Amino acid sequence: MNKKTLISLNLSVTELELLNYLSEKKEMSKSAVLRQALRMIGVIEERLERGDKLYFESLEQDKSEVLIL
Repeated sequence: MNKKTLISLNLSVTELELLNYLSEKKEMSKSAVLRQALRMIGVIEERLERGDKLYFESLEQDKSEVLIL
């Protein structure tokens, strides 16, 4: 069984509203949303360290953005 640690987190009103929104939209607990966000940023950091680029595409064919962090 994985050992879990309880943490305390200070959020601004805006951050808390976003967490509540995502929790409701994804039908996930707030803890699950935060765990998913941590995993996602971990993947992003790993890929950026390899030199990969992030692309955001729109449904419109002529729109895309490259995000390099």
